[in-house]
Amino acid sequence: MTKYPRPRWLLLILALFSGMIFAGTPAVKSAKVEVYPIASGTAAMVTTATRLQSARQPLIVGVKVAPPFVIEDHGHYSGLAIDLWQETAADHGWKYVYKPYDLEGLLDAVSHNKVDVGIGAITATAAREKLMDFAHPITSSGLGVAVRGGQTAGWLAVVSALVSPAFLKVIATLALLLLTVGFLVWLLEHKRNPDQFGGSRRQGIFSGFWWAMVTMTTVGYGDVAPRTVGGRILGLVWMLAALVIVSFFTASITSALTVGQLSDRIRSGADLGGMQVASVPDSTSAAWLERQRFGYSKVRDVDAALAALAAGRVDAVVYDAPLMRWDIQQRYRGKLHVLPLVLERQDYAFALPSGSRLREPIDTSLLQRINAPDWPERLKKAFGESAP
Repeated sequence: MTKYPRPRWLLLILALFSGMIFAGTPAVKSAKVEVYPIASGTAAMVTTATRLQSARQPLIVGVKVAPPFVIEDHGHYSGLAIDLWQETAADHGWKYVYKPYDLEGLLDAVSHNKVDVGIGAITATAAREKLMDFAHPITSSGLGVAVRGGQTAGWLAVVSALVSPAFLKVIATLALLLLTVGFLVWLLEHKRNPDQFGGSRRQGIFSGFWWAMVTMTTVGYGDVAPRTVGGRILGLVWMLAALVIVSFFTASITSALTVGQLSDRIRSGADLGGMQVASVPDSTSAAWLERQRFGYSKVRDVDAALAALAAGRVDAVVYDAPLMRWDIQQRYRGKLHVLPLVLERQDYAFALPSGSRLREPIDTSLLQRINAPDWPERLKKAFGESAP
């Protein structure tokens, strides 16, 4: 069979057509793992799936201000947890935006997938684990107890207690009560008993004040006594009421004089029973107090709790120890301190929606930092000398 040579123009057309076919065929994507540099000089491996995450819309990062984990200054966030998150996001090329919440709102947002990550002083607990996931703990500490400044020895402690706001408040209340009773007995007696409650109004009221004082203390000199029926009825009621009032004020004065010795009195959580304690509702500290069946004053945040403690309105504050230490160092140094007592262990971690694919890459970045040689120094920088 005779073979005829193909024309050159036909071969050229076939070659061009074949090239177009191969050029339109998509190349097979490599599953190669890409490596991105991180701040510490090491490297974090980023898979294709993780990189696809970065190509989507920015991650929504919910934040709860809780120094030293999250510090807010005119819309700019810093702190230990913020630094770790920013380094983690840089590892994986993630874009993100911050969205502020209170604690309850942040936990709700995480559990309902309204945010991709929750950052703050968030404690990983069994109850919360049922609603969300947690990354590897950043650090561990515990619930602590804050009280007013330590005890001063000798006569200086007595003098300090006598001029304390709590003691002066008790004395002022007692003086006002005695003045009220003295004024009432003067109204009833000054016309019919001018010998004892007479003279000017000032002299008469002072005589009534003197009578109320000696009657309450059961001294009863007898130099001043009511003669009218109304005055004697008032005297009878006052003598009976004074029994209760003296007991109440004795206890109040004792409490005011010993308030500076709480450091010696609180050796365990059980010693908080019967004390005026403040805490933040819907927190792990409030949950602990409720489990122990201790009543407590509810305040909006740890700042308000420590302010109430410094003003003498409560005896102690139960809350996260590192947060209280940081706040005391900034505002109440020398006035308040946190006792060396751990009521309950606390593990602080990033909160994630259940089943989040961000958990593994976040854990990888966190473990690189936590296991780094400079991690103890970073904790010391964030928490001070009392770093956990």
